[in-house]
Formats: sequence, C-alpha cells, structure tokens
Amino acid sequence: MGSHLRWLTSAVVGGVLIASMHARAQGQAPSQAPQARPFPTEVSNTRFNSGQSVVPYFEGWIRNPDGTFDLVFGYFNRNWKEELAIAPGPDNKFEPGNPDGGQPTYFLPRRQRWVVRYRVPADFGKKTLTWSITANGRTEKTYGELIPAEELTERVLMTNGNFNPGESDPNQPPSITLAPLQNVVAGVPVTLTASVQDDGLPKPRPVAPPRPPPTDGARGVIAQVNSSGQGRPRGLRVTWMEYRGPGKVTFGASGPTLVANGQASTSATFAAPGTYVLRATANDGQLSKFTDVTVTVKPGASTQGQ
Repeated sequence: MGSHLRWLTSAVVGGVLIASMHARAQGQAPSQAPQARPFPTEVSNTRFNSGQSVVPYFEGWIRNPDGTFDLVFGYFNRNWKEELAIAPGPDNKFEPGNPDGGQPTYFLPRRQRWVVRYRVPADFGKKTLTWSITANGRTEKTYGELIPAEELTERVLMTNGNFNPGESDPNQPPSITLAPLQNVVAGVPVTLTASVQDDGLPKPRPVAPPRPPPTDGARGVIAQVNSSGQGRPRGLRVTWMEYRGPGKVTFGASGPTLVANGQASTSATFAAPGTYVLRATANDGQLSKFTDVTVTVKPGASTQGQ
C-alpha cells in the first residue's frame, strides 16, 4: 500500500510539473488554462454506412500574386455510403462574412481533399475563418488561419498533396474545358464532354498485363489478389464528381476515363431538378487541374412535383 501511495503521489506531482512547464512555454502562468477549440468528433474505425457527420478540414493556405490569400478546405464524410445534400445556410456556412463561400453542397463519402478555396483580403492577418457543417444532427467545425507552417503552393495542390512536388520539373498541368449542357431533364441521361490539352509529360507507362493469380501449392486453392491497380487507365485521364446539387448525379464512368483525341466523355443522370455544379479533373499522372460547369436541370415526367 505504501509503495502504491508513493507512486501515485509521484505521478500527480510529475503531472503538475509538466503542466506548469507547458504553460510557461506558451507564455502563460501555470494557473492560466489555454483557450482550446473543440476537436472534431473522433473518427472511429467502425464502418457506418449512414447516420454519421461530415467533418470539414482546413488543408492550408495559398499566397496570391495580388497580395490576397486563399484558404483551402476539404471534408471527410464519415459515412461509407450515405451522400448528403446540405445547402448553404445554417447547416453549411462560413463565418464571419458571406456564409456561401462556394463550398460544396453535395458531400460524397469519405475523404475529399482540396475541394474549396475561400479568398480573403491582404489584411486578413491573424483573423480566423470558420467552416461549420451540420449533418445527421451533429455539427463539426474547422478553422482557417494564416499559420506559416500551413502555407501551400499551387504545385502542391496540383500533385494532390506531394510536399516535394518538383517546382523545376518541366511538366505542366493539363488544361480542361467542359462543353455547356442545354435542355437537361431529370432522369434522362446526358453526355458530358471534356476537352483536354497537355504537354505530353510524363510519358504514359504501358499497362502491364494482368498476372495470373497465385495458388496455394499444397491445397490448390486460389489465393485472393488485390487487383485494385490492374487495368486502371494510365496517362492523361479525367475524373468526374458532383460538387453542388439538390440530388444525386449518376455518372456512366465509375472511375477515370482516358482522354482520346483530346476528349473524354461520360454520361450523367440527374435524380432531381435544380441547379448543379459538376467538377471534371484532368490528370496527366503527376499534375492535375479541374474545372466546374453549372447545370440547370428541369423536372422530368417522373420528377414532376419534386
């Protein structure tokens, strides 16, 4: 009992000493508790198909040539299947300032990085921009600030977060434009066409032939093979996503589509009438560039009254 009491006393004293040293390192008296912001809800390892929150993320900031700054945000939809439409307003807002900062209103499952840039003036200084999202009854927030350690470059975004992106690399990102869509009706597929130009770098690697699945020689049982990299398009390609919209958009291509003769196409079907923003991203294997297109969808025969 005596040794246990001595251990407990030492632990308490040690904890107080460490807390005191930490407070002094922060320029505070030991009795002053720092103002801590609430952390996002803990991301559990348990998989939930639906019913979970959407956590906004502050990715960093970019310095613009005119002296302004772009605060860059992404999000993490904790659901594995549920896609949520959350219009700008009380449940999806930036503050202070205009609550509609061009953020996504349609949230795809899991992690989506570098999705929105919010421009702030040159005199933003030590101010804070808050993005809050309320989904399934839970509000999550993130805070954008001009912290020096979180400065990004355009090249980092183009490489999807490679912090050694090779600024002197001669490779330039592809350019991409989308043809406008007219007379779009809910429930009726339309064709999306992206025009893509690139400098041809890097040279696309040939697709390796699929390897035969290994077998267990002792039992003759075919072993499971992770084929996620088999047959994926290499070289210049385009991916499609819904950025804003009141309902789900179903694309004909579930993954990247190769660019052929400067174009990549897929189909899109809009579940409900309204205004949508679609995003197409061109990727040459190292660098990427995206563009958005706004689509107005009219009610169809099966969506009248929605």
